[in-house]
Amino acid sequence: MVVQVIMLVLFFAVMIGIGVYCRRHSTDVNGFVLGGRSVGPWLTAFAYGTSYFSAVIFIGYAGQFGWNFGLASTWIGLGNAFIGSLLAWRILGRRTRIMTQHLDSKTMPDFFGKRFDSEALKVAASLIVFVFLIPYTASLYNGLSSLFNMAFSVPYWAVILVMAALTAVYVIFGGYMATALNDFVQGIIMLVGICVVIGAVLASNGGLTEAVRQLSLLPSEYPETAGTQGSFISFFGTQPLYLFFVVMLTSLGTWGLPQMVGKFYAIRSEDAIRKGTVISTAFAVVIAGGSYFLGGFGRLYADKITYTASGAVSFDSIVPTMLSTLPEIVIGIVIVLVLSASMSTLSSLVLTSSSTLVLDVVAPLRKKQMDEKKKVLAMRVFIVFFIVVSAVIAILKDTYNFSMIAQMMGVSWGALAGSFLAPFLYGLYWKRTSKASVWACFAFGSVLMILQMLKSMGVLSLSGGFLGFVFRNSLYSGVFAMVGGLILVPIVSLLTPGPDKAAADAMFACYDRTVTVQTTTALGEDKQ
Repeated sequence: MVVQVIMLVLFFAVMIGIGVYCRRHSTDVNGFVLGGRSVGPWLTAFAYGTSYFSAVIFIGYAGQFGWNFGLASTWIGLGNAFIGSLLAWRILGRRTRIMTQHLDSKTMPDFFGKRFDSEALKVAASLIVFVFLIPYTASLYNGLSSLFNMAFSVPYWAVILVMAALTAVYVIFGGYMATALNDFVQGIIMLVGICVVIGAVLASNGGLTEAVRQLSLLPSEYPETAGTQGSFISFFGTQPLYLFFVVMLTSLGTWGLPQMVGKFYAIRSEDAIRKGTVISTAFAVVIAGGSYFLGGFGRLYADKITYTASGAVSFDSIVPTMLSTLPEIVIGIVIVLVLSASMSTLSSLVLTSSSTLVLDVVAPLRKKQMDEKKKVLAMRVFIVFFIVVSAVIAILKDTYNFSMIAQMMGVSWGALAGSFLAPFLYGLYWKRTSKASVWACFAFGSVLMILQMLKSMGVLSLSGGFLGFVFRNSLYSGVFAMVGGLILVPIVSLLTPGPDKAAADAMFACYDRTVTVQTTTALGEDKQ
């Protein structure tokens, strides 16, 4: 207990110290939101990775999908690394950095407004961010309850308040630069922590070979592989199609999330993007791949985990149960690991939410123009607002078991990615992308995921046939929202008036660079 408390106090002191140190970088909007667009590859790569992987991944998803798929759940982590990190950096990184600087856009909604010359699009995108990021933010606290009860026996609400307050302090003080530096520290903790935990869990089960052997003896209860042994160590697991949809939503979805894409706005240069691509991918392989690989052994603890009153598995209890038998020092490392993962993602989400609301909604609607100091002050106020709201939602959900909140958390990722991925990607690469196609994608992604939420709550019955397949759960409907947007945007763009050609050409000219090369006349060269 003493060791764990000391580790937490040191962790909190470092986080606050970094926030205070970075105050000088957050005196204007550009510094507070983007770190002056001068952030290096290591900080940006770790900021991207730690925003990607929160306690939801380590505690919730690793436990749930490890239970469902066995060791094949590792594919989710590898998909996150190579689709969600490597391809995202390669395809979006350079063009996002150049185009957003050329348009002087600081947020994703601001990009839509300037790229398609539409204030209405900017406001609509801001509202989508506002509506769906709050429940997503509240979900970051999931999994902390069982872990802290195991280690300290403290109330869940106390854990939420401490985490929320500390995150608020360093983000309010230091803005994006404090978030990036803290993400770097938290990322190192996560890298060390996941390696220690995997080693400790495998050692407690007799080593890798013995743990895999024990897992291979467990029979599957899923219809596709019912009663067979070895399903939980097979190449594609017990439910390959379901696994594919999980990989696609959690990997491709990052391309449309404003808190992820925003990291490319702030990076220093093209060389930094190349280095950051490698660093970010390696980070994701270790963190995501390691988390899902660890979760794959969850069924070895079937006799110890918590079950609900209906007999269903409590997925959030799986990983904490796996850790409960480990040495105290390892549990302390895990606690700091999970806090690091949660606080890094929370800081990114609240900074994204507050900057979007202030810069894209509040400031334009005010009759009197806001100066830089007032905008920064307003963003700090809204950071407090978003953190308080998300903490209250998380406490209410845990106390009263509000099913509506739980269902909204499940659709947030799909709604954001379904609405933004296609128009942002096409907007960076295709001059012909039309304003109408962006509206169509916003409506398609948001409405589809709201229908999913209503179906999950029992308000609508969307079962049977193709609709039943699409709305099987939020993972399936989220993938259909993203893929549907990628098809919808080019079709609508070709059927509707495109942007002004001269304006589009001027925007895309930022990707071209004129290079002057000095030459000397060669002997014997014919005179013209």
